[in-house]
Amino acid sequence: MTPTGSPSAPDFRQRIEIETPEHVTLDFEVAGVGSRVLAAVIDTALLAGITFVAGTLVFVLAELGIVPTGPWIGAFLVSGAFLLWNGYYVFFEGLRQGRTPGKQRVGIRVVRDTGHPITVSDAVTRNLLRLADFLPPPYLGGLLLMALHPSGKRLGDLAAGTVVVRDRPMDLVTSKPMLSRGGMPAVAPVLTDPEYAVLAQFAARAAALAPLVRQRLAASLAGRLAPHLPDRTADAESLLDDLYVQETERRRGPLGGASGARARFVARQSPRWMEFRRLAERAAAHGLDSFRPEELPDFAARYREAAADLARARTYGVDRPTTEELERLVSAGHNALYRDEQSTWRTLWRTVSGEFPAAVLRARRAVLLAFLIFAATAAGGYRIIRDQPALAEQLLPEEMLRRADAGHDRAAHGRKYGEVSATDRPLVASFIIANNVRVAIGCLAGGVFAGVGSLLVLGFNGLMLGSFAGHFANEGLLWYLLEFVVGHGVLELTAIWIAAAAGLLLGLALVVPGELSRADALVVRGRAAVRMIGMAVVLLAVAGLIEGFLSVSGGGAGPRAAAAVGSLGFLAMYLLRGARL
Repeated sequence: MTPTGSPSAPDFRQRIEIETPEHVTLDFEVAGVGSRVLAAVIDTALLAGITFVAGTLVFVLAELGIVPTGPWIGAFLVSGAFLLWNGYYVFFEGLRQGRTPGKQRVGIRVVRDTGHPITVSDAVTRNLLRLADFLPPPYLGGLLLMALHPSGKRLGDLAAGTVVVRDRPMDLVTSKPMLSRGGMPAVAPVLTDPEYAVLAQFAARAAALAPLVRQRLAASLAGRLAPHLPDRTADAESLLDDLYVQETERRRGPLGGASGARARFVARQSPRWMEFRRLAERAAAHGLDSFRPEELPDFAARYREAAADLARARTYGVDRPTTEELERLVSAGHNALYRDEQSTWRTLWRTVSGEFPAAVLRARRAVLLAFLIFAATAAGGYRIIRDQPALAEQLLPEEMLRRADAGHDRAAHGRKYGEVSATDRPLVASFIIANNVRVAIGCLAGGVFAGVGSLLVLGFNGLMLGSFAGHFANEGLLWYLLEFVVGHGVLELTAIWIAAAAGLLLGLALVVPGELSRADALVVRGRAAVRMIGMAVVLLAVAGLIEGFLSVSGGGAGPRAAAAVGSLGFLAMYLLRGARL
Protein backbone atom coordinates (compact mmCIF):
# COMPACT_ATOMS: atom_id res chain seq x y z
CA MET A 1 0.00 0.00 0.00
CA THR A 2 1.29 3.43 -0.93
CA PRO A 3 0.99 6.45 1.35
CA THR A 4 -1.79 8.91 0.73
CA GLY A 5 -0.91 11.38 -1.94
CA SER A 6 2.18 9.52 -3.08
CA PRO A 7 2.42 8.26 -6.64
CA SER A 8 1.58 4.60 -7.26
CA ALA A 9 4.47 2.20 -7.47
CA PRO A 10 5.51 1.46 -11.07
CA ASP A 11 4.08 -1.76 -12.53
CA PHE A 12 6.79 -3.81 -14.24
CA ARG A 13 4.54 -6.76 -15.05
CA GLN A 14 4.37 -7.79 -18.70
CA ARG A 15 0.92 -7.55 -20.25
CA ILE A 16 -0.73 -8.31 -23.57
CA GLU A 17 -4.03 -7.00 -24.90
CA ILE A 18 -6.48 -9.18 -26.86
CA GLU A 19 -9.75 -8.03 -28.43
CA THR A 20 -12.71 -10.41 -28.09
CA PRO A 21 -15.43 -10.85 -30.74
CA GLU A 22 -17.53 -8.53 -28.55
CA HIS A 23 -14.92 -5.80 -29.26
CA VAL A 24 -13.84 -5.74 -25.63
CA THR A 25 -10.11 -5.65 -24.95
CA LEU A 26 -8.82 -8.15 -22.40
CA ASP A 27 -5.64 -7.30 -20.56
CA PHE A 28 -3.69 -10.47 -19.72
CA GLU A 29 -0.77 -10.50 -17.34
CA VAL A 30 2.06 -12.58 -18.77
CA ALA A 31 3.35 -15.28 -16.42
CA GLY A 32 6.87 -14.59 -15.19
CA VAL A 33 9.88 -16.87 -15.41
CA GLY A 34 9.69 -17.68 -11.70
CA SER A 35 6.11 -18.94 -11.79
CA ARG A 36 6.77 -20.99 -14.91
CA VAL A 37 9.87 -22.57 -13.42
CA LEU A 38 7.95 -23.40 -10.25
CA ALA A 39 5.16 -25.00 -12.29
CA ALA A 40 7.76 -27.03 -14.22
CA VAL A 41 9.35 -28.21 -10.97
CA ILE A 42 5.96 -29.34 -9.67
CA ASP A 43 5.14 -31.15 -12.92
CA THR A 44 8.56 -32.82 -13.06
CA ALA A 45 8.25 -33.98 -9.46
CA LEU A 46 4.79 -35.34 -10.25
CA LEU A 47 6.09 -37.16 -13.34
CA ALA A 48 8.96 -38.67 -11.36
CA GLY A 49 6.55 -39.73 -8.63
CA ILE A 50 4.14 -41.38 -11.09
CA THR A 51 7.04 -43.18 -12.77
CA PHE A 52 8.39 -44.45 -9.46
CA VAL A 53 5.00 -45.54 -8.12
CA ALA A 54 4.00 -47.25 -11.37
CA GLY A 55 7.33 -49.05 -11.67
CA THR A 56 7.21 -50.18 -8.05
CA LEU A 57 3.61 -51.33 -8.38
CA VAL A 58 4.36 -53.40 -11.48
CA PHE A 59 7.40 -54.93 -9.78
CA VAL A 60 5.39 -55.86 -6.67
CA LEU A 61 2.55 -57.33 -8.75
CA ALA A 62 5.07 -59.33 -10.75
CA GLU A 63 6.71 -60.64 -7.58
CA LEU A 64 3.30 -61.69 -6.27
CA GLY A 65 2.53 -63.45 -9.52
CA ILE A 66 -0.46 -61.23 -10.28
CA VAL A 67 1.05 -60.00 -13.57
CA PRO A 68 3.39 -62.04 -15.76
CA THR A 69 7.08 -61.24 -15.78
CA GLY A 70 9.34 -61.09 -18.78
CA PRO A 71 9.98 -58.87 -21.83
CA TRP A 72 6.33 -57.95 -22.28
CA ILE A 73 6.32 -56.22 -18.92
CA GLY A 74 9.61 -54.52 -19.84
CA ALA A 75 8.11 -53.38 -23.14
CA PHE A 76 5.07 -52.05 -21.29
CA LEU A 77 7.24 -50.07 -18.87
CA VAL A 78 9.45 -48.65 -21.63
CA SER A 79 6.48 -47.63 -23.76
CA GLY A 80 4.54 -46.32 -20.79
CA ALA A 81 7.43 -44.20 -19.53
CA PHE A 82 8.01 -42.80 -23.03
CA LEU A 83 4.34 -41.90 -23.46
CA LEU A 84 4.10 -40.45 -19.95
CA TRP A 85 7.11 -38.15 -20.22
CA ASN A 86 6.33 -37.07 -23.79
CA GLY A 87 2.55 -36.93 -23.55
CA TYR A 88 2.02 -35.44 -20.08
CA TYR A 89 2.20 -31.79 -21.12
CA VAL A 90 0.36 -32.40 -24.39
CA PHE A 91 -2.51 -34.13 -22.61
CA PHE A 92 -3.03 -31.55 -19.88
CA GLU A 93 -2.40 -28.44 -21.97
CA GLY A 94 -4.34 -29.66 -25.01
CA LEU A 95 -7.29 -31.28 -23.23
CA ARG A 96 -7.38 -29.47 -19.88
CA GLN A 97 -7.57 -25.87 -21.07
CA GLY A 98 -3.86 -25.11 -21.07
CA ARG A 99 -3.20 -26.11 -17.46
CA THR A 100 -0.97 -28.89 -16.21
CA PRO A 101 -1.28 -29.72 -12.51
CA GLY A 102 1.80 -27.58 -11.89
CA LYS A 103 0.42 -24.64 -13.83
CA GLN A 104 -2.92 -24.95 -12.08
CA ARG A 105 -1.23 -24.98 -8.68
CA VAL A 106 0.79 -21.85 -9.50
CA GLY A 107 -2.13 -20.09 -11.18
CA ILE A 108 -1.02 -19.84 -14.82
CA ARG A 109 -2.28 -21.26 -18.09
CA VAL A 110 -1.33 -21.48 -21.77
CA VAL A 111 -3.58 -19.66 -24.26
CA ARG A 112 -3.33 -18.78 -27.92
CA ASP A 113 -2.10 -15.37 -28.94
CA THR A 114 -5.75 -14.61 -29.74
CA GLY A 115 -6.79 -15.42 -26.18
CA HIS A 116 -8.55 -18.61 -27.25
CA PRO A 117 -7.82 -21.91 -25.47
CA ILE A 118 -5.01 -23.86 -27.10
CA THR A 119 -5.75 -26.95 -29.18
CA VAL A 120 -4.07 -30.34 -29.01
CA SER A 121 -2.08 -29.37 -32.10
CA ASP A 122 -0.81 -26.22 -30.37
CA ALA A 123 0.14 -28.24 -27.30
CA VAL A 124 2.03 -30.75 -29.44
CA THR A 125 3.94 -27.99 -31.23
CA ARG A 126 5.05 -26.10 -28.14
CA ASN A 127 6.09 -29.27 -26.33
CA LEU A 128 7.91 -30.97 -29.21
CA LEU A 129 10.20 -27.96 -29.27
CA ARG A 130 11.14 -28.36 -25.61
CA LEU A 131 14.28 -30.08 -26.86
CA ALA A 132 15.34 -26.88 -28.62
CA ASP A 133 14.48 -24.78 -25.56
CA PHE A 134 16.54 -27.14 -23.41
CA LEU A 135 19.74 -26.18 -25.25
CA PRO A 136 22.22 -25.41 -23.92
CA PRO A 137 21.46 -27.62 -20.91
CA PRO A 138 19.80 -27.23 -18.59
CA TYR A 139 17.10 -25.18 -20.37
CA LEU A 140 19.26 -22.06 -20.52
CA GLY A 141 18.11 -21.04 -24.00
CA GLY A 142 14.43 -21.27 -23.10
CA LEU A 143 14.87 -19.39 -19.83
CA LEU A 144 16.84 -16.61 -21.49
CA LEU A 145 14.27 -16.17 -24.23
CA MET A 146 11.39 -16.14 -21.71
CA ALA A 147 13.16 -13.43 -19.73
CA LEU A 148 13.86 -11.24 -22.78
CA HIS A 149 10.76 -11.71 -24.96
CA PRO A 150 8.07 -9.02 -24.49
CA SER A 151 5.43 -11.72 -24.02
CA GLY A 152 7.64 -14.16 -22.10
CA LYS A 153 7.71 -16.69 -24.94
CA ARG A 154 10.10 -19.57 -25.47
CA LEU A 155 10.76 -21.19 -28.86
CA GLY A 156 7.85 -23.59 -28.46
CA ASP A 157 5.47 -20.68 -27.82
CA LEU A 158 6.75 -18.81 -30.86
CA ALA A 159 6.13 -21.79 -33.14
CA ALA A 160 2.75 -22.66 -31.60
CA GLY A 161 1.47 -19.07 -31.35
CA THR A 162 0.84 -19.42 -27.63
CA VAL A 163 1.56 -17.41 -24.50
CA VAL A 164 1.51 -18.30 -20.80
CA VAL A 165 -0.64 -15.94 -18.71
CA ARG A 166 -1.70 -15.64 -15.11
CA ASP A 167 -4.95 -17.38 -14.38
CA ARG A 168 -5.66 -17.03 -10.66
CA PRO A 169 -8.55 -14.58 -10.08
CA MET A 170 -8.60 -12.11 -7.22
CA ASP A 171 -11.51 -11.52 -4.89
CA LEU A 172 -13.80 -8.72 -5.94
CA VAL A 173 -13.13 -5.65 -3.87
CA THR A 174 -16.90 -5.34 -3.51
CA SER A 175 -17.36 -8.85 -2.17
CA LYS A 176 -17.65 -7.54 1.42
CA PRO A 177 -21.36 -7.08 2.33
CA MET A 178 -22.48 -3.44 2.50
CA LEU A 179 -25.15 -1.93 4.81
CA SER A 180 -28.13 -0.16 3.30
CA ARG A 181 -28.48 3.53 3.78
CA GLY A 182 -31.67 3.06 5.80
CA GLY A 183 -32.59 6.73 5.75
CA MET A 184 -29.11 8.03 6.50
CA PRO A 185 -28.72 11.63 5.38
CA ALA A 186 -26.67 12.22 2.27
CA VAL A 187 -23.09 13.02 3.19
CA ALA A 188 -20.26 13.84 0.87
CA PRO A 189 -17.33 11.38 0.73
CA VAL A 190 -14.49 12.22 3.10
CA LEU A 191 -11.78 10.07 1.54
CA THR A 192 -9.93 10.74 -1.65
CA ASP A 193 -10.24 8.15 -4.43
CA PRO A 194 -6.74 6.69 -3.75
CA GLU A 195 -7.53 6.46 -0.01
CA TYR A 196 -10.83 4.73 -0.67
CA ALA A 197 -9.22 2.32 -3.15
CA VAL A 198 -6.63 1.27 -0.54
CA LEU A 199 -9.33 0.88 2.12
CA ALA A 200 -11.48 -1.20 -0.24
CA GLN A 201 -8.59 -3.47 -1.09
CA PHE A 202 -7.88 -4.03 2.60
CA ALA A 203 -11.54 -4.77 3.31
CA ALA A 204 -11.69 -7.34 0.51
CA ARG A 205 -8.52 -9.15 1.50
CA ALA A 206 -8.65 -8.91 5.29
CA ALA A 207 -10.37 -12.26 5.82
CA ALA A 208 -7.74 -14.10 3.78
CA LEU A 209 -4.76 -12.64 5.65
CA ALA A 210 -3.00 -14.23 8.57
CA PRO A 211 -4.10 -12.61 11.90
CA LEU A 212 -0.72 -11.01 12.65
CA VAL A 213 -0.40 -9.68 9.11
CA ARG A 214 -3.96 -8.34 9.18
CA GLN A 215 -3.39 -6.58 12.51
CA ARG A 216 -0.14 -5.00 11.34
CA LEU A 217 -1.69 -3.73 8.09
CA ALA A 218 -4.78 -2.46 9.92
CA ALA A 219 -2.63 -0.49 12.38
CA SER A 220 -0.59 1.02 9.57
CA LEU A 221 -3.64 1.99 7.51
CA ALA A 222 -5.48 3.37 10.55
CA GLY A 223 -2.54 5.64 11.25
CA ARG A 224 -2.69 7.06 7.73
CA LEU A 225 -6.47 7.54 7.86
CA ALA A 226 -6.47 8.85 11.47
CA PRO A 227 -8.16 12.21 10.64
CA HIS A 228 -11.20 10.26 9.40
CA LEU A 229 -11.48 7.94 12.41
CA PRO A 230 -13.45 9.75 15.18
CA ASP A 231 -13.44 6.90 17.73
CA ARG A 232 -9.87 5.95 18.71
CA THR A 233 -10.85 3.51 21.49
CA ALA A 234 -11.89 0.62 19.28
CA ASP A 235 -9.38 -1.68 17.64
CA ALA A 236 -7.98 -0.69 14.24
CA GLU A 237 -9.82 -3.40 12.28
CA SER A 238 -13.22 -2.37 13.60
CA LEU A 239 -12.49 1.29 12.90
CA LEU A 240 -11.49 0.55 9.33
CA ASP A 241 -14.52 -1.69 8.82
CA ASP A 242 -16.89 1.04 10.00
CA LEU A 243 -15.14 3.66 7.91
CA TYR A 244 -15.33 1.45 4.83
CA VAL A 245 -19.09 0.89 5.25
CA GLN A 246 -19.78 4.58 5.92
CA GLU A 247 -17.65 5.80 3.03
CA THR A 248 -19.25 3.33 0.66
CA GLU A 249 -22.69 4.62 1.66
CA ARG A 250 -21.54 8.17 1.09
CA ARG A 251 -20.33 7.31 -2.39
CA ARG A 252 -23.64 5.64 -3.17
CA GLY A 253 -25.54 8.75 -2.20
CA PRO A 254 -26.46 11.79 -4.26
CA LEU A 255 -23.37 13.63 -3.10
CA GLY A 256 -21.05 10.90 -4.24
CA GLY A 257 -20.33 12.53 -7.57
CA ALA A 258 -18.28 10.52 -10.06
CA SER A 259 -16.89 8.31 -7.30
CA GLY A 260 -20.43 7.63 -6.12
CA ALA A 261 -21.52 6.66 -9.62
CA ARG A 262 -18.66 4.19 -9.82
CA ALA A 263 -19.50 2.76 -6.39
CA ARG A 264 -23.19 2.39 -7.25
CA PHE A 265 -22.35 0.67 -10.52
CA VAL A 266 -20.03 -1.81 -8.83
CA ALA A 267 -22.45 -2.44 -5.96
CA ARG A 268 -25.38 -3.00 -8.33
CA GLN A 269 -23.54 -5.46 -10.61
CA SER A 270 -21.41 -7.32 -8.03
CA PRO A 271 -24.00 -10.05 -7.31
CA ARG A 272 -24.27 -10.79 -11.04
CA TRP A 273 -20.49 -10.94 -11.34
CA MET A 274 -20.29 -13.32 -8.41
CA GLU A 275 -22.83 -15.64 -10.01
CA PHE A 276 -21.05 -15.53 -13.34
CA ARG A 277 -17.77 -16.26 -11.61
CA ARG A 278 -19.30 -19.41 -10.11
CA LEU A 279 -20.49 -20.53 -13.54
CA ALA A 280 -17.15 -19.70 -15.16
CA GLU A 281 -15.26 -21.76 -12.59
CA ARG A 282 -17.63 -24.64 -13.25
CA ALA A 283 -17.05 -24.35 -17.01
CA ALA A 284 -13.28 -24.27 -16.46
CA ALA A 285 -13.35 -27.38 -14.29
CA HIS A 286 -15.90 -29.52 -16.15
CA GLY A 287 -16.54 -27.84 -19.51
CA LEU A 288 -19.82 -26.59 -20.96
CA ASP A 289 -20.95 -30.20 -21.38
CA SER A 290 -21.68 -30.18 -17.64
CA PHE A 291 -24.37 -27.50 -18.15
CA ARG A 292 -28.00 -28.36 -18.72
CA PRO A 293 -29.43 -27.19 -22.06
CA GLU A 294 -31.38 -24.38 -20.43
CA GLU A 295 -28.26 -23.15 -18.61
CA LEU A 296 -26.20 -22.52 -21.74
CA PRO A 297 -28.15 -19.46 -22.99
CA ASP A 298 -27.98 -17.98 -19.50
CA PHE A 299 -24.21 -18.49 -19.38
CA ALA A 300 -23.77 -16.83 -22.78
CA ALA A 301 -26.01 -13.93 -21.73
CA ARG A 302 -24.09 -13.44 -18.49
CA TYR A 303 -20.84 -13.47 -20.45
CA ARG A 304 -22.08 -10.73 -22.78
CA GLU A 305 -23.29 -8.73 -19.77
CA ALA A 306 -19.89 -9.08 -18.07
CA ALA A 307 -18.14 -7.98 -21.27
CA ALA A 308 -20.37 -4.91 -21.46
CA ASP A 309 -19.76 -4.19 -17.76
CA LEU A 310 -16.02 -4.35 -18.37
CA ALA A 311 -16.33 -1.70 -21.06
CA ARG A 312 -18.47 0.46 -18.75
CA ALA A 313 -16.07 -0.04 -15.84
CA ARG A 314 -13.23 1.33 -17.94
CA THR A 315 -15.37 4.25 -19.06
CA TYR A 316 -16.39 5.08 -15.46
CA GLY A 317 -12.81 4.76 -14.22
CA VAL A 318 -13.58 1.95 -11.76
CA ASP A 319 -10.63 1.02 -9.57
CA ARG A 320 -8.03 -1.27 -11.03
CA PRO A 321 -8.57 -4.39 -8.85
CA THR A 322 -12.24 -4.53 -9.81
CA THR A 323 -11.42 -3.98 -13.49
CA GLU A 324 -8.79 -6.73 -13.39
CA GLU A 325 -11.29 -9.12 -11.82
CA LEU A 326 -13.80 -8.32 -14.54
CA GLU A 327 -11.12 -8.96 -17.16
CA ARG A 328 -10.47 -12.37 -15.63
CA LEU A 329 -14.18 -13.18 -15.58
CA VAL A 330 -14.63 -12.15 -19.21
CA SER A 331 -11.50 -14.10 -20.13
CA ALA A 332 -12.87 -17.22 -18.43
CA GLY A 333 -16.17 -16.90 -20.29
CA HIS A 334 -14.32 -16.22 -23.53
CA ASN A 335 -12.24 -19.38 -23.09
CA ALA A 336 -15.30 -21.51 -22.38
CA LEU A 337 -17.44 -20.21 -25.26
CA TYR A 338 -14.84 -19.93 -28.00
CA ARG A 339 -12.77 -23.05 -27.43
CA ASP A 340 -12.43 -25.47 -30.33
CA GLU A 341 -14.61 -28.56 -30.62
CA GLN A 342 -13.60 -31.22 -28.15
CA SER A 343 -11.47 -34.03 -29.53
CA THR A 344 -13.31 -37.27 -30.33
CA TRP A 345 -12.17 -40.61 -31.65
CA ARG A 346 -13.63 -39.70 -35.05
CA THR A 347 -11.71 -36.42 -35.05
CA LEU A 348 -8.52 -38.23 -34.03
CA TRP A 349 -8.96 -40.80 -36.80
CA ARG A 350 -9.57 -38.09 -39.39
CA THR A 351 -6.44 -36.29 -38.27
CA VAL A 352 -4.20 -39.37 -38.28
CA SER A 353 -5.53 -40.95 -41.44
CA GLY A 354 -6.05 -37.85 -43.54
CA GLU A 355 -4.50 -34.64 -42.25
CA PHE A 356 -1.09 -36.18 -41.52
CA PRO A 357 -0.41 -37.45 -45.06
CA ALA A 358 -2.08 -34.38 -46.58
CA ALA A 359 0.43 -32.15 -44.79
CA VAL A 360 3.30 -34.29 -46.11
CA LEU A 361 2.01 -34.04 -49.66
CA ARG A 362 1.68 -30.26 -49.39
CA ALA A 363 5.31 -30.13 -48.25
CA ARG A 364 6.54 -32.59 -50.89
CA ARG A 365 9.23 -30.22 -52.12
CA ALA A 366 10.73 -30.03 -48.64
CA VAL A 367 10.52 -33.83 -48.36
CA LEU A 368 12.25 -34.20 -51.73
CA LEU A 369 14.95 -31.78 -50.60
CA ALA A 370 15.46 -33.79 -47.41
CA PHE A 371 15.72 -36.99 -49.44
CA LEU A 372 18.29 -35.48 -51.79
CA ILE A 373 20.42 -34.19 -48.90
CA PHE A 374 20.24 -37.56 -47.18
CA ALA A 375 21.08 -39.42 -50.39
CA ALA A 376 24.00 -37.10 -51.16
CA THR A 377 25.55 -37.47 -47.71
CA ALA A 378 24.96 -41.22 -47.73
CA ALA A 379 26.60 -41.53 -51.14
CA GLY A 380 29.48 -39.37 -49.94
CA GLY A 381 30.02 -41.47 -46.83
CA TYR A 382 29.88 -44.67 -48.89
CA ARG A 383 32.40 -43.36 -51.42
CA ILE A 384 34.83 -42.09 -48.78
CA ILE A 385 34.96 -45.40 -46.89
CA ARG A 386 35.21 -47.38 -50.11
CA ASP A 387 38.14 -45.27 -51.30
CA GLN A 388 39.85 -45.03 -47.89
CA PRO A 389 38.97 -48.12 -45.83
CA ALA A 390 41.37 -47.11 -43.06
CA LEU A 391 39.08 -44.20 -42.12
CA ALA A 392 36.47 -46.65 -40.88
CA GLU A 393 38.30 -47.18 -37.60
CA GLN A 394 38.33 -43.42 -37.00
CA LEU A 395 34.79 -42.58 -38.11
CA LEU A 396 32.60 -45.55 -37.26
CA PRO A 397 31.39 -46.61 -33.80
CA GLU A 398 33.19 -49.52 -32.21
CA GLU A 399 29.98 -51.56 -32.19
CA MET A 400 29.67 -51.37 -35.98
CA LEU A 401 33.29 -52.41 -36.45
CA ARG A 402 32.73 -55.44 -34.23
CA ARG A 403 29.58 -56.40 -36.12
CA ALA A 404 31.46 -56.24 -39.41
CA ASP A 405 34.36 -58.31 -38.02
CA ALA A 406 31.94 -60.97 -36.82
CA GLY A 407 29.88 -60.90 -40.01
CA HIS A 408 31.74 -63.58 -41.95
CA ASP A 409 31.61 -66.06 -39.11
CA ARG A 410 27.92 -65.39 -38.45
CA ALA A 411 27.05 -65.68 -42.14
CA ALA A 412 29.01 -68.93 -42.42
CA HIS A 413 26.90 -70.41 -39.62
CA GLY A 414 23.61 -69.16 -41.15
CA ARG A 415 23.12 -66.37 -38.62
CA LYS A 416 21.81 -62.93 -39.53
CA TYR A 417 23.11 -59.42 -38.84
CA GLY A 418 20.91 -58.99 -35.80
CA GLU A 419 19.15 -61.82 -34.02
CA VAL A 420 17.10 -61.60 -30.86
CA SER A 421 15.26 -64.41 -29.15
CA ALA A 422 11.50 -64.43 -29.57
CA THR A 423 10.91 -63.71 -25.89
CA ASP A 424 13.00 -60.52 -25.99
CA ARG A 425 11.54 -59.05 -29.19
CA PRO A 426 8.72 -57.03 -27.55
CA LEU A 427 11.25 -55.19 -25.40
CA VAL A 428 13.52 -54.60 -28.41
CA ALA A 429 10.63 -53.26 -30.48
CA SER A 430 9.62 -50.80 -27.75
CA PHE A 431 13.20 -49.53 -27.43
CA ILE A 432 13.51 -49.12 -31.19
CA ILE A 433 10.26 -47.18 -31.55
CA ALA A 434 11.05 -44.87 -28.62
CA ASN A 435 14.57 -44.16 -29.91
CA ASN A 436 13.47 -43.50 -33.49
CA VAL A 437 10.68 -41.16 -32.38
CA ARG A 438 13.22 -39.22 -30.32
CA VAL A 439 15.37 -38.82 -33.42
CA ALA A 440 12.36 -37.55 -35.39
CA ILE A 441 11.57 -35.03 -32.65
CA GLY A 442 15.20 -33.93 -32.71
CA CYS A 443 14.93 -33.34 -36.46
CA LEU A 444 11.89 -31.14 -35.95
CA ALA A 445 13.28 -29.23 -32.97
CA GLY A 446 16.55 -28.56 -34.76
CA GLY A 447 14.69 -26.81 -37.54
CA VAL A 448 13.78 -23.86 -35.32
CA PHE A 449 17.44 -22.80 -35.52
CA ALA A 450 17.00 -21.55 -39.09
CA GLY A 451 16.91 -25.17 -40.27
CA VAL A 452 20.54 -25.81 -39.34
CA GLY A 453 19.75 -28.40 -36.67
CA SER A 454 17.55 -30.43 -39.02
CA LEU A 455 20.23 -30.36 -41.70
CA LEU A 456 22.85 -31.57 -39.23
CA VAL A 457 20.70 -34.46 -37.98
CA LEU A 458 19.73 -35.40 -41.53
CA GLY A 459 23.27 -35.15 -42.86
CA PHE A 460 24.76 -37.06 -39.94
CA ASN A 461 22.33 -39.96 -40.33
CA GLY A 462 22.91 -40.09 -44.07
CA LEU A 463 26.67 -39.99 -43.64
CA MET A 464 26.62 -42.76 -41.02
CA LEU A 465 24.37 -45.03 -43.09
CA GLY A 466 26.54 -44.55 -46.16
CA SER A 467 29.71 -45.15 -44.15
CA PHE A 468 28.26 -48.33 -42.61
CA ALA A 469 27.34 -49.58 -46.07
CA GLY A 470 30.80 -48.70 -47.42
CA HIS A 471 32.59 -50.54 -44.61
CA PHE A 472 30.43 -53.65 -44.95
CA ALA A 473 30.96 -53.52 -48.73
CA ASN A 474 34.73 -53.44 -48.15
CA GLU A 475 34.31 -56.56 -46.01
CA GLY A 476 32.20 -58.25 -48.69
CA LEU A 477 29.14 -58.13 -46.45
CA LEU A 478 26.93 -55.47 -48.06
CA TRP A 479 24.20 -58.02 -48.83
CA TYR A 480 24.41 -59.16 -45.20
CA LEU A 481 23.63 -55.62 -43.99
CA LEU A 482 20.95 -54.90 -46.60
CA GLU A 483 19.11 -58.11 -45.77
CA PHE A 484 18.66 -56.77 -42.25
CA VAL A 485 17.63 -53.26 -43.31
CA VAL A 486 15.30 -54.00 -46.21
CA GLY A 487 12.28 -55.05 -44.12
CA HIS A 488 11.92 -51.93 -42.00
CA GLY A 489 14.12 -49.48 -43.92
CA VAL A 490 11.46 -48.27 -46.33
CA LEU A 491 9.26 -46.74 -43.63
CA GLU A 492 12.09 -45.77 -41.29
CA LEU A 493 14.03 -43.82 -43.90
CA THR A 494 10.86 -42.17 -45.23
CA ALA A 495 10.01 -41.07 -41.70
CA ILE A 496 13.46 -39.52 -41.28
CA TRP A 497 13.05 -37.55 -44.49
CA ILE A 498 9.58 -36.36 -43.44
CA ALA A 499 10.81 -35.32 -39.97
CA ALA A 500 13.74 -33.43 -41.45
CA ALA A 501 11.42 -31.73 -43.96
CA ALA A 502 9.19 -30.64 -41.07
CA GLY A 503 12.21 -29.05 -39.39
CA LEU A 504 13.21 -27.37 -42.64
CA LEU A 505 9.74 -25.82 -42.86
CA LEU A 506 10.32 -24.16 -39.50
CA GLY A 507 13.71 -22.94 -40.63
CA LEU A 508 12.34 -21.53 -43.89
CA ALA A 509 9.69 -19.65 -41.91
CA LEU A 510 12.51 -17.70 -40.26
CA VAL A 511 14.75 -17.33 -43.31
CA VAL A 512 12.15 -16.92 -46.08
CA PRO A 513 8.83 -15.99 -44.43
CA GLY A 514 7.26 -14.79 -47.68
CA GLU A 515 4.40 -12.31 -47.38
CA LEU A 516 3.85 -13.14 -43.72
CA SER A 517 5.82 -11.81 -40.80
CA ARG A 518 8.37 -14.23 -39.41
CA ALA A 519 6.26 -14.78 -36.30
CA ASP A 520 3.12 -15.59 -38.30
CA ALA A 521 5.04 -17.73 -40.80
CA LEU A 522 6.54 -19.72 -37.93
CA VAL A 523 3.09 -20.42 -36.48
CA VAL A 524 1.55 -21.40 -39.84
CA ARG A 525 4.40 -23.70 -40.82
CA GLY A 526 4.71 -24.99 -37.28
CA ARG A 527 1.16 -26.35 -37.48
CA ALA A 528 1.96 -28.06 -40.77
CA ALA A 529 5.22 -29.43 -39.35
CA VAL A 530 3.41 -31.02 -36.40
CA ARG A 531 1.12 -32.94 -38.75
CA MET A 532 4.13 -34.09 -40.73
CA ILE A 533 5.78 -35.34 -37.55
CA GLY A 534 2.54 -37.14 -36.79
CA MET A 535 2.88 -39.16 -40.00
CA ALA A 536 6.56 -39.79 -39.25
CA VAL A 537 5.61 -41.21 -35.85
CA VAL A 538 3.03 -43.52 -37.45
CA LEU A 539 5.64 -44.79 -39.93
CA LEU A 540 8.25 -45.23 -37.21
CA ALA A 541 5.83 -47.20 -35.06
CA VAL A 542 5.14 -49.63 -37.90
CA ALA A 543 8.83 -49.77 -38.85
CA GLY A 544 9.78 -50.42 -35.22
CA LEU A 545 7.38 -53.35 -35.03
CA ILE A 546 8.82 -54.81 -38.24
CA GLU A 547 12.38 -54.35 -37.03
CA GLY A 548 11.69 -55.59 -33.51
CA PHE A 549 9.79 -58.72 -34.54
CA LEU A 550 10.96 -59.55 -38.08
CA SER A 551 14.31 -57.96 -38.86
CA VAL A 552 15.93 -59.39 -35.72
CA SER A 553 14.49 -62.85 -36.30
CA GLY A 554 16.39 -65.66 -37.96
CA GLY A 555 14.06 -65.78 -40.96
CA GLY A 556 15.25 -65.67 -44.53
CA ALA A 557 15.22 -62.86 -47.07
CA GLY A 558 11.75 -63.75 -48.37
CA PRO A 559 9.71 -62.46 -45.41
CA ARG A 560 11.87 -59.34 -45.20
CA ALA A 561 11.36 -58.60 -48.89
CA ALA A 562 7.64 -59.15 -48.44
CA ALA A 563 7.67 -56.68 -45.54
CA ALA A 564 9.43 -54.14 -47.76
CA VAL A 565 6.82 -54.57 -50.50
CA GLY A 566 4.02 -54.36 -47.93
CA SER A 567 5.60 -51.20 -46.51
CA LEU A 568 5.63 -49.59 -49.93
CA GLY A 569 1.98 -50.47 -50.40
CA PHE A 570 1.06 -49.11 -46.96
CA LEU A 571 2.96 -45.89 -47.67
CA ALA A 572 1.28 -45.45 -51.05
CA MET A 573 -2.21 -45.99 -49.64
CA TYR A 574 -1.51 -43.65 -46.72
CA LEU A 575 -0.40 -40.86 -49.04
CA LEU A 576 -3.29 -41.53 -51.40
CA ARG A 577 -5.75 -40.99 -48.57
CA GLY A 578 -4.08 -37.67 -47.81
CA ALA A 579 -4.35 -36.67 -51.46
CA ARG A 580 -8.13 -36.89 -51.22
CA LEU A 581 -8.32 -34.02 -48.73
